[in-house]
Amino acid sequence: MKRKLWFLTRMSLNKKIKTKWFYIANLLFLVLIVGLINVDSIIKLFGGDFDETRQILVIDKANVFDTFKNNYMAGSKYIKDYDNVEVNIYDKSYDEGVAEIKENDNVLLLIEEDKDNYLKATMVSNEKVGTITNTLITTSLNNARSEIALEKYGITKEMYADIEGVVTIDDIVLSEDSKEDGLLISTVMQVITLPVFMLIMFLVQMIGAEVNEEKTTKSMEIIISNVSPKIHFLSKVISSNAFVLIQSLLLLAYGFIGVIIRFIVSGGDILQGVDGDIMSVIDTVNINTSGIVSSITLIIPVLIVMLILTFIAYSLLAGILASMTTNLEDFQQLQTPITVISLVGYYLSVMAGVFKGSIFIKIMSYIPFVSSLLAPTLYVMGEVNAIDLMISIALLIGTIYLLIKYGLRIYKVGILNYSGNGLWKKMAEAIKEK
Repeated sequence: MKRKLWFLTRMSLNKKIKTKWFYIANLLFLVLIVGLINVDSIIKLFGGDFDETRQILVIDKANVFDTFKNNYMAGSKYIKDYDNVEVNIYDKSYDEGVAEIKENDNVLLLIEEDKDNYLKATMVSNEKVGTITNTLITTSLNNARSEIALEKYGITKEMYADIEGVVTIDDIVLSEDSKEDGLLISTVMQVITLPVFMLIMFLVQMIGAEVNEEKTTKSMEIIISNVSPKIHFLSKVISSNAFVLIQSLLLLAYGFIGVIIRFIVSGGDILQGVDGDIMSVIDTVNINTSGIVSSITLIIPVLIVMLILTFIAYSLLAGILASMTTNLEDFQQLQTPITVISLVGYYLSVMAGVFKGSIFIKIMSYIPFVSSLLAPTLYVMGEVNAIDLMISIALLIGTIYLLIKYGLRIYKVGILNYSGNGLWKKMAEAIKEK
């Protein structure tokens, strides 16, 4: 029995792996992933230069250049990758400056006096400047304007700072279960759950396609005449899950290779060459997700167990449904409920922060096929605890048991049935059999 199970599993796995398309697809994945991770180095190789100094050329007609430059540089030093920005006075005419800007990535800034608002400015660039660059320029100009206004009314900087002082709030949270902001957690978990959702869809489609191929080519009859439906069923489940695991490990390996190449090319600084706007987002995420990462780390073993059980449950369900169909088109129709269930779990995980405190979403975290996508997010948010996760796992195990016990009966009838007439009646009768 074990020998036949291993033989069928190996044959099924080889059918998926030892193909030209598998090698071609993974070669493309390798090139794509490594290329995306090192896209800036590739652009440099073909003439792009991320290290080129960008200049802000200032035509100062209001005598505020020093103030503007000091404010700009003071603000930019807190943002990575802005060391290559220079603020310089421009002593040529505005028209000459515009002509120069058309040929490079610099910015021309014309600052003039304004009777009503003290200062006015015109910014010229060949392409739209980034959000952070624009914010730094605007803030620096506003600070220069404020200094002019303070000087006009005889207000010192110390007096202004005293007036503009803010009240500090000591935020004391009494609940020990309180977690970080729900929306931020949902965003972080979305990055984690999206690959899981895609793998589930891939797994379901793969099992359905293989079972239907064997039924369409009539090879199913030859296989079942030599092995039991149970062995055949388990071989499909094991080989499909093994293939998904192998493909996932390969994708992770490609990402690791890309990071190693980036580390070597950048001389040890992986983030070298990343745009300043992007770096600011990375810094913000790093600051706000430190607690989230620690929470996720604590449940990694539980998360892995839930993922394995979920893949097994989905593959069992997909095999049962595939056995009831006579062609791939019929299976795709039966696949719709599986897709809908997966989408429910994925979107509830994404929107968990909106429904924080809802009893409904907590109940949904117990439901098999949904729990693996939703329960970890709710745990990190503090909406469920470790006991709730254990309940979700127990229900998943119970579902797998029922799928094996009753689903196998359906599978025995379905795999050799090539007609849809009275199929559902036969399925119901098969479930009642002991």
